[in-house]
Amino acid sequence: MNEMNIRKVSIGDLDRVAEIEAECFPASEAASKKSIEERILAFTESFFVVEIDGIIVGFIDGCATNSPVIYDEMYHDTGEHIPDGKNLAVFGLDVLPGYQRQGIAAKLMRHFLDAARKDGREAVILTCKEKLVHYYEYFGFKNCGISGSTHGEAQWYDMILAL
Repeated sequence: MNEMNIRKVSIGDLDRVAEIEAECFPASEAASKKSIEERILAFTESFFVVEIDGIIVGFIDGCATNSPVIYDEMYHDTGEHIPDGKNLAVFGLDVLPGYQRQGIAAKLMRHFLDAARKDGREAVILTCKEKLVHYYEYFGFKNCGISGSTHGEAQWYDMILAL
């Protein structure tokens, strides 16, 4: 792997981030380009891209909230973002398939967790499919069981990491 850089997203990254989202998630679960644009504008402070040799190959994003779990409206309404919320939610951890299994997602997650700590958050929350529960437990997330979220008509598990 060549030079890796993690940085805050900018509006100029919109097209590339939308392409990555569409490649990494099924259409029923992927955020639209419009939704990604709204997220970039609403919570740039918790939206990071990773570049390899200057090319964006992945990202992690999410909003601040006081909720202990992610609920479906959060994915579609940036008005749910509470800038001084006690928790930071992960909406997506996306790495292009050709760059997976190289530790890039883990570096993005650690960067996100560090940012949450620096911002004084109490916890980081996320939802994931059953096959990824173990992956997130590796970072210290606790499985809280099946989520009330039905985003994309999938079954999700609520995960929380107390900071």
